[in-house]
Amino acid sequence: MWDREIRAMASTHAIIASSVFMATVLPAVLVPGFSVYSTHLSWIYSVSGAVVAVSVAVFWLLGISTPTKKHSLGYKLSRLSRSCLYFFLSCLFFHTVVVLYGAPLIDSAVETFSLAFLLTSLTTLRCLCVLGPNVQSWIRVFSRHGAMSVWDTCLQITVACTVVGAWMGAFPIPLDWDRPWQVWPISCSLGAMIGFLTGLVAAPVWIHYHRKQLTYKCK
Repeated sequence: MWDREIRAMASTHAIIASSVFMATVLPAVLVPGFSVYSTHLSWIYSVSGAVVAVSVAVFWLLGISTPTKKHSLGYKLSRLSRSCLYFFLSCLFFHTVVVLYGAPLIDSAVETFSLAFLLTSLTTLRCLCVLGPNVQSWIRVFSRHGAMSVWDTCLQITVACTVVGAWMGAFPIPLDWDRPWQVWPISCSLGAMIGFLTGLVAAPVWIHYHRKQLTYKCK
């Protein structure tokens, strides 16, 4: 059971990481002038869209998302609408947090919201895919000893790595280096993406080497 869960996780993460690579390379090849620096907002929405589409498809195909007892069309539409609402509210939440940490309130509002959209795509979307629009489950997973499956632990690792990466990405911004990647919010979004990719690698590796200490039951 453990090996099967870990292999499924590693495969899922490899597919998602590949989508980030393709969303970065293909536009650079096909679209004149596209680059991570000069057209950074386009890159943000390119990789965010790829992560959203691939994550939803992969988690659904593998049956990783929380099963529902009700299968009526009305219930599914309600679940979808609540997921979209939570996604939007998460964007507003990250936008507010970033502004409180010192981001420009008005001058770079579009750039700040784009960073918030990226963070939501890398963190909140995974919670929606694995746990569904269930706030109680989210609180349980991110509380102390709240993980009840390997995917819960995976959420903890990837979300933490993404947020820490974005936070560390802000450190070079005030330095007087005059580098193109110091323009807001390039370093933060790159830090978030590096943290996210690090979490994708670290999660299955950490779970594999600590599986004997993990006592919860697999799904």
